[in-house]
Amino acid sequence: MNRPSESAAASVEPFLDGVSSRSESEATLSVTSPSNGLPLVTIPAGCEADVDRAVASARRAFVEGFWSNAPATFRAEALYRLSGLISENAAALDALDAGEMGKPVHEAFNSASGAASLTRFYAGAVDKLTGDVYSSDERSFAAQRRVPRGVVAAIVPWNFPTHNAVMKIAPALAGGNSVVLKPSELASRSAVRLAQLALQAGVPRGVFNVVPGLGEVVGRALGLHQDVDMVAFTGSTVVGKQILQYAGQSNMKVVLAECGGKAPHIVFSDGLDLDAVAEHIARMLVTNQGQICSVGSRLLVERSVESRLVERIALRVKDVVVGDPLDATTTYGPLASAQQCARVMHYIELGRTEGATLVTGGGRSLPDSGGYFVEPTIFRNVAPSARIAQEEIFGPVLSVIGFDSEEDAVRIANGTAYGLMAYVWTADLSRAMRLVKRIRSGLLVNAAPPAGEGPGDAISWEPVGQSGVGTEGGLPGMESYMRRQLVWINHV
Repeated sequence: MNRPSESAAASVEPFLDGVSSRSESEATLSVTSPSNGLPLVTIPAGCEADVDRAVASARRAFVEGFWSNAPATFRAEALYRLSGLISENAAALDALDAGEMGKPVHEAFNSASGAASLTRFYAGAVDKLTGDVYSSDERSFAAQRRVPRGVVAAIVPWNFPTHNAVMKIAPALAGGNSVVLKPSELASRSAVRLAQLALQAGVPRGVFNVVPGLGEVVGRALGLHQDVDMVAFTGSTVVGKQILQYAGQSNMKVVLAECGGKAPHIVFSDGLDLDAVAEHIARMLVTNQGQICSVGSRLLVERSVESRLVERIALRVKDVVVGDPLDATTTYGPLASAQQCARVMHYIELGRTEGATLVTGGGRSLPDSGGYFVEPTIFRNVAPSARIAQEEIFGPVLSVIGFDSEEDAVRIANGTAYGLMAYVWTADLSRAMRLVKRIRSGLLVNAAPPAGEGPGDAISWEPVGQSGVGTEGGLPGMESYMRRQLVWINHV
């Protein structure tokens, strides 16, 4: 595979106070193309001085109030313009992400177009959050108003770079906060472009800053910073726990964290179309090469239909077009990095040694490309306690676990440290309602995409267990970026 042509600059710099700025770190990191393993872009390793400058810029902008105290219509109009600019630049943003971490430009899920829609939703939400007035007596007035938290540090992962950044930025900005964005070291270019577009849209200088660099340097410095009021994090559970510790070690800043998952598909033999079920399960497994925190990586299936369903899924996961993610015909790209590829291959080997039965996949694709391509892989006869059934792999590996009763299915589904999402497939409405009350995570019943728009960007979710803390998405997600200020007036 030839190295894809790149129109972007060969290096990434911090975006501070409305301008591109040189990092004060001399150390750099070379990011390689996951399609061929060749050098692609250079970013600074980052340092505490970069973070200090970004936070100071964000704090100054917040105190000046040109954004935090601006009329709701001003913020809404700027975010509407930003939504339009993201939409106009969606193809370019998707190409930046595809080049750096391998998500095919063909894939619409969590694309830049979706990020534009999300920004538009929060533009419309700016004046929709209200406070509360409490019953009181004739000598007092008591109320609560929602106010911005202040400086928000957004730390985002590499799997959907543009969309995940906007998932933090849009509600934080809509709430009147200033933002310091730390993108993944594997995918920084679209983050800087978003900040440039925000400035073009009318977001004042200093309100939106970007600091690229290593997580253990820049992410740690943001987590420990005494002048950061909130950290909004998406990433692994291991790093999420570190962010919580940093908050406690510093100024007890608020932490919103969406972390790992081990979502189950739970399939019953009560009359559903197995072809339709197989199509969706297979489609989810290969989307972004399985690098999704809510991917259904465990298949819990009633034994009477297990063989038929697995056969159908195995056929469908082979029906992918593997190749350059910048090619519009590619449906299945590489994993994001050499490290991620090695991690997934390690878990595939674990599956073999733990006694599971390999149904399909298990190896590398396009070995001559130099890229990090891994075949979609399915294991049967997986013990619920096996590591491939308990630990987040973050790749295209499906663990099939048979069950005999609804009670077994619930026990296995809830039997991990995670609680991000679950998918139930049943034609029995009463059973579906029982599972809604017994599965502890968020739950999608008959989880094919809705025929229409569904709830759109108004949906919100809150993980349990080691999948994270706090609410994200929709109006409740915007509330996460705001503080309830008590107002109590005594009068005669």
